[in-house]
Amino acid sequence: MLRIAVPNKGSLAETAAQMLWEAGYTGRRDPRDLHTADPRNGVEFFYLRPRDIATYVGSGALDVGITGRDLLLDSGSDASEIAPLGFGDSTFRFAGPAGAFTDLTGLEGVRVATSYPGLVGDFLAGHGVTPAKLVKLDGAVESAVRLGVADAVADVVSTGSTLRQAGLEIFGPVILDSEAVLIGSGVDKPGAATLLRRLQGVLVARQYVLLDYDVPVEHLERATAAAPGFESPTVSPLHDPEWVAVRVMIPRTDMNHVMDELYELGARAILVSAIHAARL
Repeated sequence: MLRIAVPNKGSLAETAAQMLWEAGYTGRRDPRDLHTADPRNGVEFFYLRPRDIATYVGSGALDVGITGRDLLLDSGSDASEIAPLGFGDSTFRFAGPAGAFTDLTGLEGVRVATSYPGLVGDFLAGHGVTPAKLVKLDGAVESAVRLGVADAVADVVSTGSTLRQAGLEIFGPVILDSEAVLIGSGVDKPGAATLLRRLQGVLVARQYVLLDYDVPVEHLERATAAAPGFESPTVSPLHDPEWVAVRVMIPRTDMNHVMDELYELGARAILVSAIHAARL
């Protein structure tokens, strides 16, 4: 069986479990379970701390896993990213007291607090900066400067409001844009390619919709230019030879704009349908 590591808690856990369910896998029913088998699909799920998943996969104890790109890079394990999964977005930045830092050179010889010392240490080393100390904290990193255990911090930033409330301002380049990723041990395992195709099918189903409409033949070229589709539209004749039916796959975020444009071109019976699964 393919052995898959899944986050057992935290921000990635629920979405990862839902994505696997949409991909046709059967996960755990009891949130206390640490292991469950899905013999129909030839897989086993192991529910682990997100921070430990890269270590288990990198060692070869498990075949593939779902974790954050930040946790993968911070782990220093031999696991590698296979594909992004489109959720759990986060951005890592440096922050310090207002006016105290302008760029990375200001971090030379100072204390930097972070929950990701491996990731931050590698980033600073790559830019030729040597801090006095990387202070590892498991949470509430923004309090480190106020409490005197660090001079600057490196943390996840969304709006920056939490940092501002702590009297800190962002400076320097982005350390990392992270998201949930599928990772592997580097060894090709039966079932891994199927898992990847299924997860990518879920991403397509979430990001695209099917658009059907009828349009006069004279406007077909302009209509298909407005919605060219994933590859090429399907065009079918109608009983009225002056009209055709068109089916096309378009990004979900564009559907209302495309529908408006098609209507203005003379298209009618414009319908949008959800995609539940896909293989492209």
